[in-house]
Amino acid sequence: MSASQADVKDRITSVRNIRKITRAMEMVAAARLRRAEQRIEALRPYARAVRVMTRAAAHAASSAEISQNPLLQIHPEEERVALLLVTGDRGLAGAFNSQIIRSGLKAAAELREQGKEVSFYAVGRRGVSTLTFRKQEPLGAYTGFTDRPAYANAREVAEDLITAYADGKVDRVELIYNSYVSALTQEVRRETLLPVQEATIWAAAGAQEDTSFAEADQAEATAHALVEYEPSPEGILQRLIPDYVEISVFRALLESTASEHGARMTAMRNASENAGELIEDLTLEMNRARQAEITQEIMEVVAGAEGLS
Repeated sequence: MSASQADVKDRITSVRNIRKITRAMEMVAAARLRRAEQRIEALRPYARAVRVMTRAAAHAASSAEISQNPLLQIHPEEERVALLLVTGDRGLAGAFNSQIIRSGLKAAAELREQGKEVSFYAVGRRGVSTLTFRKQEPLGAYTGFTDRPAYANAREVAEDLITAYADGKVDRVELIYNSYVSALTQEVRRETLLPVQEATIWAAAGAQEDTSFAEADQAEATAHALVEYEPSPEGILQRLIPDYVEISVFRALLESTASEHGARMTAMRNASENAGELIEDLTLEMNRARQAEITQEIMEVVAGAEGLS
């Protein structure tokens, strides 16, 4: 075997090994995706119930009490905006991380053009490292749990954002994450998290939950005449508002996790298919080189026989 044939054969072996890895990663991502989908489905009833109770308590509470709740106060001058970017800890997931970072930087540029001060919070090593590299150090960095986020992780993130808003360090908090549509489709969403009255999920249901939220709103309308609050709507609201923010963050984390696994599964499938095509091309190249070498040897034998005759 000539040197060129040996090189091509080595390349074929390398590509086959890589294809084994990408296929294994695809199967792992598919299994994790299914679990992530189940967690999203399990969260929806609880999130829906918290939303209904929070809105009902807000309607029942007095306006004076509401105005004293720092999370329900709308800052008249929105000079400082915090952006929470939800990315992953790992790569090899196509455009999953890059599109969030790109959207976050674009949103920051638009806000700064309006004269607003922008600060970043980031979930996932990819987002944290990219913002740090771009000299935009995030005020909050949360890593190590994006493969399987727990409610405690959402609480940690939410508490920092709630504290920043209540202390007047930021006037608005926006959330940028990948919303899970299907294994093949993830949509970047930019939602308002604080103030609560302007929160995206407060005003309208997400696209994936429109029917359920419509039913919940109907139940909420009926609840005004049936619910008696103990100790008071204001006290209940004081407890529910932080839960509401935590649930909103947790929902975004779960959506992002499912999106990441879906994007990785798709990226690894495409890589496996590309590896297969490359193996076919390299095999054809090796066969052509072998054929050319055999032809050359036959010609040398014929030339040698003619020289002896």
